[in-house]
Amino acid sequence: MPPKITNSIAWQQAELLMQPAFIRVVDNIRKLLDVSDWKGTYQDVLIWPPDTSDDTKAVVTGLLQELEAATPEKAVEIRETLARMPMPHPGYHLCLQRQEQEVNVDLWELCYQVCFLDYNPLINHAVEIDTSLIDEVGDVNWHRLDTKAKELVEGVFASLPE
Repeated sequence: MPPKITNSIAWQQAELLMQPAFIRVVDNIRKLLDVSDWKGTYQDVLIWPPDTSDDTKAVVTGLLQELEAATPEKAVEIRETLARMPMPHPGYHLCLQRQEQEVNVDLWELCYQVCFLDYNPLINHAVEIDTSLIDEVGDVNWHRLDTKAKELVEGVFASLPE
């Protein structure tokens, strides 16, 4: 679930940090994959709201496909139906594989952990920007961002099964 950002300053700070955080996370993953016996592939995924049934997912997915080829009149009707249904948001996962083992890592969740203080994806509360990642003139503190991203990615690899 995407984090809740409660004010415009935090929103601007998140916009400043998310792309550099993503780049640093992916770069650190690449470095660790180079020296690991795990193989990694990236996948676009859909993240559904909790408690969305498989039947509802199938209906929404079908409606989204119908929408692509719908007449303008039918498109209005489909959009009205979709507005009342749970919608997924796009995600990006790293799929790590070694022999029979497979681990999926949500890259956006890692980026949120870099950018926000005490981010927990299981708790749906407002988040706070880690302002140590922003320097005194309002730019990205690259050294701190690099360090935090590296530590988080190393933690993911350290937690992989033996």
